[in-house]
Amino acid sequence: MIRVAILSFWHVHARDYANDALNHPNTEIAAVWDELPSRGLEAANQLGVPFIEDLDELMQNPNIDGVIVTTPTNMHRDVMVKAAKAGKHIFTEKVLAPTMKEVNQIIAAVQETGVKLTVSLPKLNDSYTLAVQNVIREGLLGELSLVRVRLAHNGATAGWLPEHFYNLEQCGGGALIDLGCHPVYLNRLFLGMPESVSANYGYITGKEVEDNAVSVFRYTNGAIGIAETSFVNSNSPFTVEVHGTEGTLMFGTPEPKLLIRSTKKNPSTWEEINLPQPRESAFCQWIGHIQNGTEAEENITLAIDLTKLMEASNISAKEQRSILIRERLTTSIK
Repeated sequence: MIRVAILSFWHVHARDYANDALNHPNTEIAAVWDELPSRGLEAANQLGVPFIEDLDELMQNPNIDGVIVTTPTNMHRDVMVKAAKAGKHIFTEKVLAPTMKEVNQIIAAVQETGVKLTVSLPKLNDSYTLAVQNVIREGLLGELSLVRVRLAHNGATAGWLPEHFYNLEQCGGGALIDLGCHPVYLNRLFLGMPESVSANYGYITGKEVEDNAVSVFRYTNGAIGIAETSFVNSNSPFTVEVHGTEGTLMFGTPEPKLLIRSTKKNPSTWEEINLPQPRESAFCQWIGHIQNGTEAEENITLAIDLTKLMEASNISAKEQRSILIRERLTTSIK
């Protein structure tokens, strides 16, 4: 049995991951820590597990095998480096960290100690993502020219997002780093790493972080990637568009159907593609890596690139200029 501790209930998905740990046949929750003791104690009591107020004490506990990190984003580096050095496997909510400097420190600690790291990038495992990858591999779209992914909700206008999600220091940003990260890593998955990034942020509700954002990725072959997101849209469907020289693929416009029109299939009509079964969740993959001694290589590579693109987007929006990716710090998986 793999015994895990939940580190903070700051993030809205902390209870989802707690349920993952409760429902997995090979894991159990051993303890809770939180930077806000009252919140952590309440959660621990609900789960029927100990609350450990001292993080160092928790890390030194030999009966804890791994940690679920759902702290404020600006605490990720310190918490994960500490966990890695204590020999605790790490499952974390995205983003891995808000800057590449912090990411490099986390990756170095993980590689040095050999603990298993997995980042929650859930849309990598969804059926439509796997289907899009299959279509691209088959060459049905020709040379890709444009990818557009949009994900939005009305959390800021409807008032259901927690107030601390608008705290720039804790979050490292607003709509793009929290919700737009999914369109960003899907663009990266389908098109690879771009040459440059150009982002624009909007502040419709007047928060200190953006609630409306777009980031545009330019590629050396002329292709363009577009990641769109918002905290202020009530009926904006999750949308994926992949366009190429030989065809177009669309999902969620607005129905959750994957449609393709290609000169290599039936160019006169749109055809619906059956979706495959989704892959197991990132949490289950993490447990598998712990049990099998394997590495989440693709997951970690995409998580590193996500921070690179997020940091470039933040700089672009702040300085109102296009950012060349080679300006950003790089790292590699050993």
